[in-house]
Amino acid sequence: MKACGVIVEYNPFHNGHVYHVEQAKKASQADCIIAVMSGPFLQRGEPAIIDKFSRTKAALSNGVDIVVELPYPFAVQSSDLFAKGSILTLKELGITSLCFGSESGDTSHFIRSYHLFKEKRNQYQQTLKRHLADGASFPEASSLAYQQTNISTEEMDLTKPNNILGFSYVKTILDYNLSITPLTIKRSQSGYHDQSITGTIASATSIRKTLSNKNRLTTSITNAIPDATKLQIEEYKSKASLWHSWDHYFSYIHYRVLTLSLQELSLIQGVDEGLEHRLKKTARNVCSFNEWMEKLKTKRYTWTRLQRMFVHILTNTKKKEIDILSTPSKLPYVRILGFNRTGQAYIHQQKKQMEVPIIQKIGRHMHPMLEIEERASNAYYSILPPTNKITLRRQEINPPIQTK
Repeated sequence: MKACGVIVEYNPFHNGHVYHVEQAKKASQADCIIAVMSGPFLQRGEPAIIDKFSRTKAALSNGVDIVVELPYPFAVQSSDLFAKGSILTLKELGITSLCFGSESGDTSHFIRSYHLFKEKRNQYQQTLKRHLADGASFPEASSLAYQQTNISTEEMDLTKPNNILGFSYVKTILDYNLSITPLTIKRSQSGYHDQSITGTIASATSIRKTLSNKNRLTTSITNAIPDATKLQIEEYKSKASLWHSWDHYFSYIHYRVLTLSLQELSLIQGVDEGLEHRLKKTARNVCSFNEWMEKLKTKRYTWTRLQRMFVHILTNTKKKEIDILSTPSKLPYVRILGFNRTGQAYIHQQKKQMEVPIIQKIGRHMHPMLEIEERASNAYYSILPPTNKITLRRQEINPPIQTK
C-alpha cells in the first residue's frame, strides 16, 4: 500500500478540505490518505472550535484514512517548526508523497525557490536581521527579506499564507533529504483569511466567524461543510455546551498573568524581549480578550504571535521545554487519533518498519512531549462544566476512533 500525507487543522472540516482530499488521492494515486492534524490548539494560536476527536470523526467520514496528532511543541509554532513536526511525523508513517494547497499551484515553483534560498541564505539572514532590528515583526521581516533577495517572485509569492507553509514543507523535505514527493493543488475560490462565506467553498476563518457571530449553524455554514461536520459541530455543542473561542479563556489567562511574577512569566514560551512587563501593565485595565490583544498589539508583536504566547501561558509551557523537544531530527512517537479499515490495514503493514512506537492510548506511555499534550488537553477542557469536562477528557485514554 502507498500513502499520501496531508497537513491539516480542520477547524472545522469543510468542503474545501473534501476537494483537497480528493485531489490528493488523484495526484498521488495513493491507497491511503494520512492527515497529521493539530490538537486542541492551532498554528495561529487559537483554540480549536471543537475538539480533535470530533474533527477526526469528520475527516474519517470524508475520505481521510488515518488521522494522527501533530505534537504540541510543533503545532503552536511558526511555519518552519510547524512544517518540521508535520513532515517528520508523516515520514515515520512511510508516506511517499505530500499534497498541500497553495496559491501557486505548481510544485516546481517551490523547488526553484528552495534552491534560490540555499544559494542566498546568508544574504537572506542579513536582510532579515536588519528588518527585525528596525522593529518589523518576524513575518513582515521574513517577507521583505524574501522579496529583496529575489527568492519571492511573481510566480512564487512568499507573502501568501499557503505558499509560505508550502515552502516550509518543501524546505523540510529537501533539508532532510526525505523520499517524499511534494505535490500541490491550487487553492479554489476562497482565500485563507476570507472573513465572509460566499458559496459552497469557504475559508475556515469565515465559517468560524459566522458561527461565533450567530452562535448557531446558519444555512450559509451548512452549505459550506459536509454533513459529517455539521453533525460533529452540533454534537460537540450538546456535549460541551459551547464552541471554543478565546473569549472563554480570558479569565484564566488574566488570572495567570496577574498572579505570576515577572520572572515566572519570562520563562514562558513566547514571552520574549521584555514582553512580560507589557503583559503585566496592560492586564490591569482590560475586560476582554480582544481588548487585551488590541492593547498589546504593535508592529513588532503581531496578533498571531501574541495568540501563540497566550496559548503557552494557558498551558504553562516553558521555553526550555520547547527548545529541547523541537530540536530532535526524529520524533519520539506517533499518536493515532483515528482510522478506517484502509487505515488499519496500512498501519498493520507499516508498524513493522517504523523506528518509533505508535501510541494509541495516552496513559500507557510517558514522555515529556506527552506530558505537555496532557497539559494542553487539560487547559482546553478547563472551561467546561465539571461533568462535561470529565466525559470529554476521558477520550484521551480511549483507543483510537475506528470507522468502516
